[in-house]
This record gives sequence, C-alpha cells and structure tokens, in this order.
Amino acid sequence: MSTYTVKLLRREEVAEGTMSFYFEKPASFQFKPGQYVDCSLIDPPETDAEGNIRTFSIASAPAEKDLMVATRMRDTAFKRVLKTMPLGTQLKMEGPLGSFTIHSNVSRPAVFLAGGIGITPFRSMIINAVREGLARPVVLFYSNRRPEDSAFLEELQQIGNGNKNYQTICVMSKMEKSQRSWHGATGYIDKALLARFIPDVAAPIYYVAGPPAMVTATKETLTGAGVNEDDIRSEDFAGY
Repeated sequence: MSTYTVKLLRREEVAEGTMSFYFEKPASFQFKPGQYVDCSLIDPPETDAEGNIRTFSIASAPAEKDLMVATRMRDTAFKRVLKTMPLGTQLKMEGPLGSFTIHSNVSRPAVFLAGGIGITPFRSMIINAVREGLARPVVLFYSNRRPEDSAFLEELQQIGNGNKNYQTICVMSKMEKSQRSWHGATGYIDKALLARFIPDVAAPIYYVAGPPAMVTATKETLTGAGVNEDDIRSEDFAGY
C-alpha cells in the first residue's frame, strides 16, 4: 500500500444524487477489481466533524486510463468540497486496500448482489471480466429504489446484451416514485428471484455490497435459499 497525490480530472452525475470522480492514475498504481482507496482532501476550504478522509471503492477497471470512484452526494463538508473544487485540484489517495476481489477458481460462477452505491466494486469487476473474456459465468443482481437512482444502469445492461456468460438483473423497489417506465423486476432480491436465474444455488461464489441493512438481509436470503455461508463474501457501504 502506498500514498499518492492525484489530480481531479473530471466529474459527472451518474444517477440522481450520485456523482463519479475521475482522477489521474499514477504510473505505479496497480490494483485488483473490488479494492478501495482512502481519499484525503489537502487544505480544504471547509471541514466538519466527519473529517477530510473518505473510503471509496475503485469503480474503474485496471485497464481503464483514469481512476474513477462514485459516491452518493450527502450534504457534508467533504462532499461539498469534492463537488465544487476546481478541476486539477490535488488530493491524497492511499491504497489499494481490501480483499473484496473475485475468486480465482474459474470453474465456479460469480454472483454479484449490489444495493445502491454498492455497485461500484462490481462495475470494476465486470468491466475487467469482460475485457478478459469472461472466463466464468457472472450474474449481477442490482437493487435500487428507482431507475433514476441507479448508477451505471444502462452501461451494465448493455454489457449483458448478447453475452452468454454475463447477465444483469435489475430490481426496483419504489417504482411508484419514478418518472420512468420499467419493464424489469420489482420488489427486492428474494429467494424466488434467485431461483429464476441461479438453477444450482450451491455452484457460485456470492458477493454482496451495499448499505449494512441490505447486506444483512441479502445474506439471510442467500443462506435461506441453501447457500453455504463460506461461499458468501460481503462489504458494507455505511454512510457513503
């Protein structure tokens, strides 16, 4: 693990209330999809009790030119500074950190279960897996309230088009609050939905990422469906 000084290159809104931030990637920076970094503001114009450091999963894949993270934009000093600081501003980045990475045994499929901004490590894993030719089947279950809240939704759906080894199943729980039409699944990721897409629940390794309550509920759903606890890996995204 090392500490780098990186420049903010650009930012964009990727869903309502969610932004992605692209940073210059240091020449020596290498990471595995699923890992994260600690980002520290340098002499920010404002600060608050939550401090000047945040942990972000890397949402870009290793082969992509820039380092990209995405986050829900809560009203904190850190997020206000990140949203408004001039392009070219530097911050400190420590990493890569974490072991939430895909298993090496390609004979076992991977099932990703993401809630909200928990999609970020999976975007990195999926873009990388597609680039490497999808050595194993990958299924993504992606849960949000509405399509408007769903970062990278169209990109992840398009990857699944015509790709026999990759599937995206998106689930919306609050479509009554949406302005968009939706023809996919509604409700929550439950045992019935898993059974529709995972014929043999014991075959894959499962990865769960999202808000703590979603992670807990999803792990209970998986064990209730007969998945071995040793085959479930998880990461909580608390506070964003």
